Amino acid sequence: MTSPADWLAGARPRTLPAAVAPVLAGTAVAAYVDQAVWWKALLALVVSLALQVAVNYANDYSDGIRGTDADRVGPMRLVGSGAATPGAVKTAAFAAFGVAAVAGLVLAATTAWWLVAVGAVCVVAAWFYTGGDKPYGYLGLGEVMVFVFFGLVAVIGTTYVQTQAWEWPALYAGVGIGALACAILVANNLRDIPTDTVAGKRTLAVRLGDERTRYLYAFLVLVAAAAVVAVAAATTWWALLGLVFLGRAVAPTRAVLGGAAGPALIPVLAGTGAAELAWAVLVAAPLLVLG
Repeated sequence: MTSPADWLAGARPRTLPAAVAPVLAGTAVAAYVDQAVWWKALLALVVSLALQVAVNYANDYSDGIRGTDADRVGPMRLVGSGAATPGAVKTAAFAAFGVAAVAGLVLAATTAWWLVAVGAVCVVAAWFYTGGDKPYGYLGLGEVMVFVFFGLVAVIGTTYVQTQAWEWPALYAGVGIGALACAILVANNLRDIPTDTVAGKRTLAVRLGDERTRYLYAFLVLVAAAAVVAVAAATTWWALLGLVFLGRAVAPTRAVLGGAAGPALIPVLAGTGAAELAWAVLVAAPLLVLG
């Protein structure tokens, strides 16, 4: 029997800040233009959290049945460790997708029905990251998916369902959140270069190699800092408070550039997630207060 603790570990709770951050940032932009709708923000949060959990279970299932997780360093994998059957993990993934779909349908029904198509693309992208015959995560395109869907789409979408208008600060915030979400994946794939290479998983980290992947991580942190300035220029200079997120990013960046490998990169994942959440909180605070 798979215990509740096993299922919680399989959901990878340390990744959940990456689901909270874009909703917080997008809602703050909506609040700044006096268009925040809090029940829609909460539904957007349900969609984001459910999609994150669904992606985690879907990756666990797909990597597990391929044998990619057999010797993986890091959080427990339900299928790879034998703690749960592939069918059970697949069912959990689709249950989470279902929760996201229901919440998304409510948002679409109260905003614009074309959002159903956006939601469908998000679900398909989440599944085929590691699922299907030719998963794009195995082709080095995972970072693109994360930047687009957990950055741009998540932030801009959260703002749009509340304002029903295009807001440039949401785009800039999406870039910042997306860059840090990418940095989490880059650190994860940096850690897994040895096992992914053996398993034939050609992630961007495998393609770039160890050294250039480390520089990519640092570059993404710098992009996130530049995005803070862009948001401030489009809203209020008080948003520059968001640059304080760099304080949380120093330790993981130092570890990555210092050559940390294997288990030593596990704290980098948590640290980068904390930096992303700090980015969202610190940028959002003045927008919420002044909105």
